[in-house]
Amino acid sequence: MVPTKGYAAQGAHEPLKPFSFDRRDPQPRDVQIEILFCGVCHSDLHIVRNEWGRTIYPCVPGHEIVGRVVKVGREVRKFKEGDLAAVGCMVDSDRVCPNCRAGLEQFCDQGATLTYNSEDKHAGGVTYGGYSKSIVVDQDFVLRVPDRLDPAAAAPLLCAGITTYSPLRKWKVGQGQKVGVVGLGGLGHMALKFANAFGANVTLFTTSAGKVADAKRLGADDVVISKDAASMETQQKRFDFIIDTVSAAHDLSAYLGLLKRDGALVLVGIPPEAVPVNVFHLVFPRRQLAGSLIGGIAETQEMLDFCAERGIACDIEMITIDKINEAYERMLKSDVKYRFVIDMASLA
Repeated sequence: MVPTKGYAAQGAHEPLKPFSFDRRDPQPRDVQIEILFCGVCHSDLHIVRNEWGRTIYPCVPGHEIVGRVVKVGREVRKFKEGDLAAVGCMVDSDRVCPNCRAGLEQFCDQGATLTYNSEDKHAGGVTYGGYSKSIVVDQDFVLRVPDRLDPAAAAPLLCAGITTYSPLRKWKVGQGQKVGVVGLGGLGHMALKFANAFGANVTLFTTSAGKVADAKRLGADDVVISKDAASMETQQKRFDFIIDTVSAAHDLSAYLGLLKRDGALVLVGIPPEAVPVNVFHLVFPRRQLAGSLIGGIAETQEMLDFCAERGIACDIEMITIDKINEAYERMLKSDVKYRFVIDMASLA
């Protein structure tokens, strides 16, 4: 076994604290990674505090991982010691179901093995994530980090990046389209960057007038204050595609009304409770309401390569691991631009 240090929550109302545990010894197809940086995702907070009702404690969060390969199994051909590598939201799947064969491991019929808080099919127990010194993962679920990417700013691409990249690609967002982005946070700021890079005309919808300048810096052509009913009215039936990144309860029908015929509103934020929808906003102009979940391994690699080619990365604030509980409280107040990243060298 590989002794490892990390930070874990022992209960829904407990702060994260130092925690020691063991990783499995690398098997023939495994890659052992020394973790350099780990992004802090809002879903980490949801799971640590058991807000989705299925957390297993102790819980070591973290699924936006960038690190250095320190050991590989004898059958590994994709990586070698010293390589910069990454691990996202998944570390395994059944690999044989139709979804896995289509490169959509996140929708595995048997359930993908998540990077943390999932059944560990190799070592038993539960998987532990990237708020730790090292991780051992099958080579097929490890990603290459291009040299042109800053490794710290690349870490949140493993979730915030692919979560927004994938639906924009799926709905073929591109030149000549009018695209809306709802919310400017960890997800929203990446949606702005990608939609702009794909050539769309991009509008941010936000409740905060203080975010206008930042939105335009990040790629928005226009900003609409969604609390202003008159401004929202001027946007009716103008959009080909809207990506909604907000995880708090809000009025979806208000955004459905902004779509053209056959336009799509795609949700990537997950509100805690069911959200009502006015079906009239769907049926008359044949609009679509859909959801999207991260992306498969191949698409995630495509996204990393695209980011390296176009100079795209997350806007981050670096923290030490002992500031993680404070970071959670700040994240709840949207007091971060736009993703916390833990420097894992701070974990003694």
